Amino acid sequence: MLEKVFDSQDLPVSNRVDAWSDITASALIPNDFRIDRAAEFRASLRAADLGEAQVTALTYASMRSRRTPRLIRQSDPEMYAVGLILRGEQVFIKDRCEAPLGVGDLVVYSTSHPYEAVIDTRQGTAASVVVQIPRVVVPLSANRVDRLLASRMPGGEGVGRLLAGFLTNLATDTGPSRPADSHRLGSVLIDLLTAWLAHHIDAVDRPPAETLQHTQFLEIQDFIRRHLGDIDLSPTTVAAAHHISLRTLHRLFHHHAHGATVASYIRCQRLSRARRDLADPLLATRPVHAIAARWGFHRPADFTRAFRTAYGITPTEYRSANLARASGHPPPNMRAPGQ
Repeated sequence: MLEKVFDSQDLPVSNRVDAWSDITASALIPNDFRIDRAAEFRASLRAADLGEAQVTALTYASMRSRRTPRLIRQSDPEMYAVGLILRGEQVFIKDRCEAPLGVGDLVVYSTSHPYEAVIDTRQGTAASVVVQIPRVVVPLSANRVDRLLASRMPGGEGVGRLLAGFLTNLATDTGPSRPADSHRLGSVLIDLLTAWLAHHIDAVDRPPAETLQHTQFLEIQDFIRRHLGDIDLSPTTVAAAHHISLRTLHRLFHHHAHGATVASYIRCQRLSRARRDLADPLLATRPVHAIAARWGFHRPADFTRAFRTAYGITPTEYRSANLARASGHPPPNMRAPGQ
């Protein structure tokens, strides 16, 4: 989903730091960088526009990045930015207060406020994913949000876990997406960010009911994805796990899943995971029926029928085609789901 924008390995060593400064100013916002070991500097950047949300996945070596008052006066898009640390450690500094950040931590900052980020990787590179959204699309008091700026917030619990999982999936998903999908994902991301911020500031003016429904829907989707291998997973068990009626569950999916039912979502997620495993060369010796069972298909005939209906090819044929592609032979044509 995210497209490659920059990779320092594509450039001569002498050009890498200046090119990094230029590309981050364009893809994110202008910052001043201090990079002590320029000859060893490595970095990469992948990005995507999801409607009003901009998502960027970055890797980078040791450096200091500063958003200064001078840069703010020169250019301020008036955005909130939320960063998730995927690898390495860094320190975020604002108003002389330091926030140490590690893997799985989240931080929110503003393009309108000075800050500094210090990254010391020693060896290798650090990695993070950043989402930027216009401040005007966040229906929360700016004064309340400002109290959260540059504070460490864990990404392993509650709404933070949902947000961190969503951002991680965006950063690691290598599949293509249609423009309509990108806009829908952007809307979901903005709603999730709003709910996450509201949770932390305990805002008096709660997020709109639509945002709360989106959050509940995302929690249910996350539950389903974590229990795909459970043979008892069904709309009834999903509703019971979230203490809602089956009717409420179906209504949530009708409103937020763009036509997918609970049962069809479960089936599609299971097929998608099985398809991914079938295409993995490291799993080439694992029997097809074992992969099917891992993702909740305990009757091989049912799995083969569902897979053929979705992808127009049997699981065995799909695996053979991908092994042929990996060995340099052209695979047979396959149609996408729904075509």
